[in-house]
Amino acid sequence: MDPRDTAGSSALLTDQYELTMLAAALADGSAVRRCTFEVFARRLPHGRRYGVVAGTGRFLDALTRFRFGEAELEIAAGFLDTATIDWLRNYRFTGDIDGYPEGELYFPGSPILSVTGTFAECVVLETLVLSVLNHDSAIASAAARMVSAAGGRRMIEMGSRRTHELAAPASARAAYLAGFHATSNLEAVRRYGVPGAGTSAHAFTLVHSGPDGEHEVEAFRSQVAAFGPGTTLLVDTFDITRGVELAVQVAGPELGAVRIDSGDLGVLARQVRQQLDELGAVNTRIVVSGDLDEYAIAALRAEPVDAYGVGTQLVTGSGAPTAGMVYKLVEVEGLPVAKRSSHKESRGGAKRAIRLARPTGTIVEEIVYRAAGDPPDPGALEVRDLMVPLVGGGEVLDHPTLVESRGLVARGLVSLPWEGLKLSDGDPAVSTTFVA
Repeated sequence: MDPRDTAGSSALLTDQYELTMLAAALADGSAVRRCTFEVFARRLPHGRRYGVVAGTGRFLDALTRFRFGEAELEIAAGFLDTATIDWLRNYRFTGDIDGYPEGELYFPGSPILSVTGTFAECVVLETLVLSVLNHDSAIASAAARMVSAAGGRRMIEMGSRRTHELAAPASARAAYLAGFHATSNLEAVRRYGVPGAGTSAHAFTLVHSGPDGEHEVEAFRSQVAAFGPGTTLLVDTFDITRGVELAVQVAGPELGAVRIDSGDLGVLARQVRQQLDELGAVNTRIVVSGDLDEYAIAALRAEPVDAYGVGTQLVTGSGAPTAGMVYKLVEVEGLPVAKRSSHKESRGGAKRAIRLARPTGTIVEEIVYRAAGDPPDPGALEVRDLMVPLVGGGEVLDHPTLVESRGLVARGLVSLPWEGLKLSDGDPAVSTTFVA
């Protein structure tokens, strides 16, 4: 656990009804019943063919800080009885949590997280679990689609100004997990070790204006003097052709990159590439930004673009700002229980999952089965257990680093059937089979 990510209690990152349920359960004796809750998504967001599990590491860090000190108890005392307050004062999660490792792909019904303990200690974690996993998985799933669309080109997350300030570092972390290369958010650099990137905005060019007009060349000279010719110059504040000409004039043919932030990016990229080559800056890269999503990135695959800067669409999940995960009670004292509400059904019983693949590594099927039973025979297919221990007896176990989880995402994307990477609407890339 990163000590820089543990400031303050996480106990009030919850809904009031978690604690009112706790109070009632303590009063009627049901609080001590052994239970299992599961996290899963009934369906993927419209048009998506897979999801990426993200936020597990952040949740485990937050779990260690789920403690009720006097400041937290003062808030809870406004609506809880003394017995419940005393219980919360001594709260520590002592149960077990198994789940898909962070960076694993998931599909409808995948038992992404399984939380086992007393009803009391598990029920109070619902909102914390879902708020972290729903946000981070939505961002990572969108980011993975963008990474696939980019075809190996450099990806920079720059969405901090388009989301909540506390969500920005988590968004950058989720994007990096899914394959982005860098972030503009310095808190993500500090807290999670994500590589940083950034140079200048249009304001820096405009601030060099004077009574006699624009002085774009002075802005370029200043930036190159400060950061060397390998910097990235923003060339579309005024006339883009003139901007490129001045950029190469100032930095020379060793100019690192130019950035285009507006206009028809495909047309402009071709124009700028030709101009750079004619000026001798054949190694100068072209970075594009400006309301990009996976579809716009895919449309630019044939253009001479070297890197993409993505903001708004990334940090808002590119149309799917939540992963739609739920946290449902599935087992009480070994007895399967299930919700039967229309369109919100759940499947009773604690579960485990395996994934079957061909010898080539291509995924064929995901099978979810009762934890108390044995997995079905995979036949000639290769089989992999999907769930790993995350918490044992209340203690957080070793879990993959962010870099290791990033590698898991990359391997997962390669293992999808080819149609799973398509951006068009369609069914989940892998079917999920439930075995009673």
